Amino acid sequence: MTNTEKIQTKQNMKILGRKIRSFLIMPKGFDIGLHLGIIGLVIFGTIMIGSASMGIATGNSVYLAFTIAKQIAFVTLGALMMTKFANSFSLKFLKSKSFPSIVFVTVGLLLVCRFFKPTGNAYAWLRFGVGGFEVTLQPSEFAKIVAMLIVAAYCGDVKKEYKNWWDMCQVPITLCAIMFGIVLGVQSDFGSALVIFLVTCVCFLIPQHKNMRSFQIVLKILFWLSVAFGVYLLSPAGEHMIEGMNFLQDYQKNRFLTAINPFADQYGTGYQLINGLVSFATGGWFGVGFGGSVRKYTRFPAANTDYILAIVVEELGYVGFLFLMGLYCLIILRLFRHASKIKSERARIILVGTATYLLVHMFFNIGGVTGLVPLTGIPLLMISAGGSSTMSFMVAIGISQAVISAHERGEIK
Repeated sequence: MTNTEKIQTKQNMKILGRKIRSFLIMPKGFDIGLHLGIIGLVIFGTIMIGSASMGIATGNSVYLAFTIAKQIAFVTLGALMMTKFANSFSLKFLKSKSFPSIVFVTVGLLLVCRFFKPTGNAYAWLRFGVGGFEVTLQPSEFAKIVAMLIVAAYCGDVKKEYKNWWDMCQVPITLCAIMFGIVLGVQSDFGSALVIFLVTCVCFLIPQHKNMRSFQIVLKILFWLSVAFGVYLLSPAGEHMIEGMNFLQDYQKNRFLTAINPFADQYGTGYQLINGLVSFATGGWFGVGFGGSVRKYTRFPAANTDYILAIVVEELGYVGFLFLMGLYCLIILRLFRHASKIKSERARIILVGTATYLLVHMFFNIGGVTGLVPLTGIPLLMISAGGSSTMSFMVAIGISQAVISAHERGEIK
């Protein structure tokens, strides 16, 4: 081997080593607390998914093994993606020519979902058969990240003067509205559409450009009006209004009515919520013990997805619930802490958007399981069985870690 070939081989090995490290090792300056929070959720969630799936897999050990193996595979892939984004993502990408293509691919995948069979009246999944079992991918989970990045790309750190707020925001509003419209209108997935809408609205509140102020005031007014209207709908007085909303399908009306009074149809629409509340009452402070849930062996749908929190509390009690909330709060507080220190608006939009992403999922899942709000099908991130939500949130954390490490290294202010 000549000297030139030896030098080229060494260079190729160095390049390969960097690529391997980008998938396995977090970058210099990453937030260790944020990373430990994710590791805790991965371990806790995988264990609880295995436990909650036992009831569904009664008499079918192959299904249980497949469910656990599938979740481990998604978590592993999510960890690799998280580390890769933490090492490779840069705010410069948001202004590159490649960024619009990510948006168009996401929109395309959202539309393609319509050609696959629905689940729970929603056409939100791409479905792939594997040896008699099915693996699904939900593009709307990744659309939540793309929406956040769109706002950061077009509204963050803008120095140019515009005639008005619409002249500045028409592109990001249009792109986010397209994704929102597809998820809500084409896919009939109200839960994911709601998350996209709320995360986008919060992200629009971050930029300090003077042309954004009037739009931000309107968003704040609409938010509080929506909260007031929601509280009214969930009161006894709002029950008649819901029944008169003919544009809603029956299952959508039932979700509101069940949240108001689950005992009105305790063996029908209210059965799931009542069983969830019974699980909470049964668990007490310390639970009945890991794997000891009785409810998961009954006719309790979504025990390992939407209602997994009920199984967590039944088995591990409120202590287990508080431990889970502690991990969530650790992640949220670390994200907000760094957002308060960073001056770059694009970076702050990403960090606050990721924290909002987690907060919205927490609020609607916990609220739905406890009957405080209608059940929307929004999963409990990293805990509910589901590869798309797990990988999507880990990608969001990876992007956030990239921003944090860049700030710690002095690459962004």
